[in-house]
Amino acid sequence: MNRIVLALLTCCICLSAFTTLAAEPRQEPTEQERARTVYIFHHPVVMLQAKFGLTTPEERVLRIRNTLRNFTQADVQQPLKIIPVTRYNQPGRLIVMNDKPVMLLAENDLDEGDDLTLDQAAQRVLARMEAQRAALRDQYDSGWLVLSVVKTAVGMLVLAFFWYGAYRSWQWVTHFYQRRIREKRSWVPPRWRDFIGIFESRLYALLMIVVGIVALYAWLSWVFSLFPWTRIWGESLGEWAIRVLREIALSIFSALPGLMIVLVIFLITAFILKLLKVVLNQIEAGRLSLPGIHPDTVGATRKLISVVVWLFALSAAYPFLPGANSLAFKGISVFFGLMLTLGSAGVMNHAMSGLVLIYSRALRKGDVIRVADNEGLVSEIGMLATKIITRENYIVTLPNAVVVSGKITNLSSQSTDGGVNLTVGVTIGYDTPWRQVQAMLELAAMRSEGIDTSQPPLVRQLALMDWYISYELQVRLRPGESLAGARNALYSHIQDVFNEFNVQIMSPNFVMQPEGAVMVAKEHWYPAPATPPDEGK
Repeated sequence: MNRIVLALLTCCICLSAFTTLAAEPRQEPTEQERARTVYIFHHPVVMLQAKFGLTTPEERVLRIRNTLRNFTQADVQQPLKIIPVTRYNQPGRLIVMNDKPVMLLAENDLDEGDDLTLDQAAQRVLARMEAQRAALRDQYDSGWLVLSVVKTAVGMLVLAFFWYGAYRSWQWVTHFYQRRIREKRSWVPPRWRDFIGIFESRLYALLMIVVGIVALYAWLSWVFSLFPWTRIWGESLGEWAIRVLREIALSIFSALPGLMIVLVIFLITAFILKLLKVVLNQIEAGRLSLPGIHPDTVGATRKLISVVVWLFALSAAYPFLPGANSLAFKGISVFFGLMLTLGSAGVMNHAMSGLVLIYSRALRKGDVIRVADNEGLVSEIGMLATKIITRENYIVTLPNAVVVSGKITNLSSQSTDGGVNLTVGVTIGYDTPWRQVQAMLELAAMRSEGIDTSQPPLVRQLALMDWYISYELQVRLRPGESLAGARNALYSHIQDVFNEFNVQIMSPNFVMQPEGAVMVAKEHWYPAPATPPDEGK
């Protein structure tokens, strides 16, 4: 128990460097300089450079460490002294404690750049060592230890009260903003509250958690510094925190010029895009005309220009971003570039196909089109896919590459008022005069709902088949009429008209002439459970 096992001894020689006001130790030592430096409680005392015979400075440092380990508590109670000596024909200053040698400082240990005499350097070393010896002596005093325990308990109570006060203040902030929300005095729109909740309370809670952690860190550093066995930890915590805060502050201040340049670049980019938006809006409204840009393609052109301009701005601002030249930043850039390269083959195919659809003006939103087996209203033309609302009210999503690779039939592109042409076909035998068939199809068209009667229906003979003639009826629908509903009504009236005039419809196939005409008499049009229109009303 008489030996001072940890205080003077555990941290005499430390291989970590700290900034010091002394002249002898280096502020940023190399590995060799660390090995030649004597540290007490992580504080650099002196860097030895002289070689005595075969003894290197590193070996001298190890001998000093072993010497310090052999001092007793009684030795530590005595002040340090300097004794002038001459060793190996060199003048030196021997530092002793309780008449026991601690270290020898020779003339050759001094650095020429320090401009210090041997006595001045010895006094500096003595002052540093004396400060550590006095602190160690006070801490090993029983009264000091009791006082440290009391300070620790008081500090723990203060920390607990601080945490409790932070918790109570968070509750107060929560109740305050809840009351403001109930009274509808919040500056945040009510509809946003459904998503973000009381985010003021959450921000305050996060702030209190950070402050509580900092308080705990400061309390631990202070408590560790009160006891000799943990004093090294306390000083290390404090120095580490100061070093980290200093590095963060330096990083922030050093990054400010680059961030200002980045801000200027993005402000200029936003201004340019505003000007382009004004010009493109004029083109879209028809008040301005530029070659190569059509009002229908303004939306896609605006997106493409925005992407190109922002990419150019990002390329210009990239070198000024904090950490842009770091290996981590470069590694992340390479990783995302690889992901984009591997996954963008199919995406770029659909994106380029979407541009083809938009700039070729093959279709636009609101057109009625037929693509393969899909017929319906175009609801959206995206960069990757086109969506169609079919007659069943289904939404069919077609990849743009599929749309471009097939045949697109636009049923409404030639219409200026939104109406759509509807065509239906029937096949009638040669025993029915074609003029009668034409008249009956026109009559069925006039009876159908949703048909634009201002444009007369058009009947065509498409082909003279082996046993029948193929007819086609084309009508114009009123704007907004459903294609599927109009087709259903037109087919219904065609059947009724042909039954009225006792004409057999040969569709879809005709194999052999029946003995009698295949038709439905008018009195048999509404067998059960069907009801006539008048009775249904």
